[in-house]
Amino acid sequence: MTEPTRIKQVIVMRHDLKMRRGKQIAQGAHASMAFLTRRLQELGTMSLSDFTDTEQAWLTESFAKVCCRVNSEEELMEIHDKAIAAGLQVYLITDSGKTEFHGEPTRTCLAVGPDLVEKIDVITGDLQLL
Repeated sequence: MTEPTRIKQVIVMRHDLKMRRGKQIAQGAHASMAFLTRRLQELGTMSLSDFTDTEQAWLTESFAKVCCRVNSEEELMEIHDKAIAAGLQVYLITDSGKTEFHGEPTRTCLAVGPDLVEKIDVITGDLQLL
């Protein structure tokens, strides 16, 4: 018997910013939703056939997400660059700074995937859970 395909999306949050919990949740939601909103912006309209088999399985079956943390913008960008180099989809979120961060646009988090667990864990598997 073969093991079912495991698919997930990982949200990587900057812990050093000390964001309020609600701000963290909003930023993580932005990162996760960017997978869909950017595709919609590119295509103008969407159907399930616009997604790969892996993406379709994630959207219709598991919708699994894992939230991890890093302790600096440098660490966040290191994950970003490694994921891009591995051919994974990455959605980097830069907050406008209107409610926190003293008006300065600030990179708060990113989402990697959705994709196969094995591909994402190479990049994010050692990160501490949020």
